[in-house]
Amino acid sequence: MAGSTHTVTNQAPPLAGYDVFTADRALVAAVERHLAPELREEALDELSGLGRSCGSAQVLEWGAQANDNPPVLRTHDRYGHRVDEVDFHPAWHRLLGKGVSAGLTAAWTRPGGHVRRAAGFLVWTQAEAGNGCPLSMTHAAVPALRADPDLAAEWEPRLTSRVYDRGLRPAHLKAGVLFGMGMTEKQGGSDVRAGTTSARPLAEDGTYELTGHKWFCSAPMSDGFLVLAQAPGGPTCFLVPRVLADGTRNVFLLQRLKDKLGNRSNASAEVEFAGTWARRVGEEGRGVRTVIGMVAATRLDCVLGSAGLMRQAVAQAVHHCAHREAFGGKLIDKPLMRNVLADLAIESEAATTLALRLAAAYDDGGERERERALLRLAVPAAKYWVTKRCAPVAVEAAECLGGNGYVEESGLPRLVRESPLNSIWEGAGNVQALDVLRALGREPLALDAYLTEVGLARGADHRLDAAIRGLLTELADLEAAEGRARRLVERLALVLQGSLLVRYAPPEVADAFCASRLGGDGGAAFGTLPPSLALASVVERARPVA
Repeated sequence: MAGSTHTVTNQAPPLAGYDVFTADRALVAAVERHLAPELREEALDELSGLGRSCGSAQVLEWGAQANDNPPVLRTHDRYGHRVDEVDFHPAWHRLLGKGVSAGLTAAWTRPGGHVRRAAGFLVWTQAEAGNGCPLSMTHAAVPALRADPDLAAEWEPRLTSRVYDRGLRPAHLKAGVLFGMGMTEKQGGSDVRAGTTSARPLAEDGTYELTGHKWFCSAPMSDGFLVLAQAPGGPTCFLVPRVLADGTRNVFLLQRLKDKLGNRSNASAEVEFAGTWARRVGEEGRGVRTVIGMVAATRLDCVLGSAGLMRQAVAQAVHHCAHREAFGGKLIDKPLMRNVLADLAIESEAATTLALRLAAAYDDGGERERERALLRLAVPAAKYWVTKRCAPVAVEAAECLGGNGYVEESGLPRLVRESPLNSIWEGAGNVQALDVLRALGREPLALDAYLTEVGLARGADHRLDAAIRGLLTELADLEAAEGRARRLVERLALVLQGSLLVRYAPPEVADAFCASRLGGDGGAAFGTLPPSLALASVVERARPVA
């Protein structure tokens, strides 16, 4: 008799055993749109395979295990020798190995590589976002190393390898390597020019000895690191190998791992350099300029990572509401819940569409100069806006599950904790806003490229047209613009998203975005869309089919 109280009804089944890629209609459409016809079939098959893996019960379990078993710092071995290693759960290695083998560090080596890699990154980090950090850093190291052709020739084949070769050994003995980054210091934060780590030239040309402390060192288990330090000629970029060519360990003293809000499967460390051997990358005194390509690539990955988190949050919310019944019907059919889900879905699709458009700008095309100029303005604007929208989306999606969404087993709390990360890392909101102002003031081609892009949608929606006119008015007066920089950058991002959705998204999605985000016909919270819109179609488009 007592057992009858444990009958389970009205619970949504786990969202598992499905293709994360093909279930994301907006992402599939973006890949098809931005890839040349001769590349599409292979890319779609490859991404679908990764999507099936990402949505499998096995990989979802790996993600949970990696999150539940954070990395552990091991400074010394049992005999007292310094080893400065980080131990990870086997699930972490499985996830990272799968990401490497899927080509998530190999965008630079094949046609359409950035679109393919961006879509894969957006998919794969939905299993567990923590392994995205080393994948991102390794991918982004390539443009920085190209400042030195000899270094690039030596290291690029290893960085773009599809072999995950774990373990600390000399890089020339490995089939593939990972890279991390050490820029910020405790006294400077985002002001990397204020760093005090010093670089003393050694006898061999281009080699130096580093002394100093890095407050944040990403992916400390990596084979190499790009580091900023003060050389005699000013701030300079250096390559710090973890193991030297003769097999000895470089001086790389791990002081502690950061205890972070989210992203717990990934290690972030403080590291001390004390006579650490390094190789200069680029010219002395031009370190910030050397690493700017790496920073731009990692900032785009912040956009992609946030788009992936939003997509997973929305997928979980829509899936739950499609199965859960309340007050005589499915939650997904209730007008108020439908409004919330549609509003979340619009935010997610706008983020995905913008992120893939920017990835496409990295791939070679007929308008290469204009595309590079567009990236200079659009990447920091997108990084500012999309990453800031991630946290409210994740929180609202958790609320769609009610109390279930507040329980760890649902997976939503992990998404909520992860959601602020991309807004903070690689330059927080004010840094991005100021970077946009610099681009507007110093690089007129960037604004021309942006206006050309949004102008492609002119005349298609009166609310978008009005938003473009308002934006032009704001851009006409950039004197003392710093105090309103956030407002300006938000409008830049929204207008760009609106123009892309008007051109590429289904009419009901573009209509809802323009009405609520550009036309002012929506509230400050999700679920305040005009009820006259075709919201059922918007929600159905976002629904994952398990």
